[in-house]
Amino acid sequence: MTETPSPIRVNRAPVLTLWAAVVARRLGHPAATAWSLAGVVAGTAARAKARRLGLAGEAEGGRDRPAAAAGDTLRLLGRRIVLTRDADGVVLAESDGRPAPAAPVAAYVARAFGPRLAEVRAAMEALAGGMAPAELERVGFRLYEHFRPEVPADVRGWGAKGVLDPARIAAAAGQPG
Repeated sequence: MTETPSPIRVNRAPVLTLWAAVVARRLGHPAATAWSLAGVVAGTAARAKARRLGLAGEAEGGRDRPAAAAGDTLRLLGRRIVLTRDADGVVLAESDGRPAPAAPVAAYVARAFGPRLAEVRAAMEALAGGMAPAELERVGFRLYEHFRPEVPADVRGWGAKGVLDPARIAAAAGQPG
């Protein structure tokens, strides 16, 4: 008899972070760049949600400034991200005027998912791998919206954990983009 795995209870932020890293890798970015980009994507999404819920003012949203004068940029899951290089020349996302380090982002995701990380990552990689990169970039955030954990839409949902079902990740491939 096969045991049903326990539900994966997790906040939405690490789910979005892992998904952004998986998408960035599928788009051809090296691991360090992907983790750095993912951290910035999740951070900008969290700040936008905090403003929408009235938990942060517009002044705190200044870090989401347009990336016009900064040099190289790219879009990932609908977010425009400024690129920079660290002291070793590795391309990273810029956050608060500095390179956003990759290692803390990867460690955060590992802590959030614990022993279920490989399972969730494999489901996300299968979803991302089944799409052409251009299509994935076009619909990537909407795919995330199909499988992310359900939490209350109001302030009660801020930081709340919901259930992430790896089967919903796989099923997202059939969702309209």
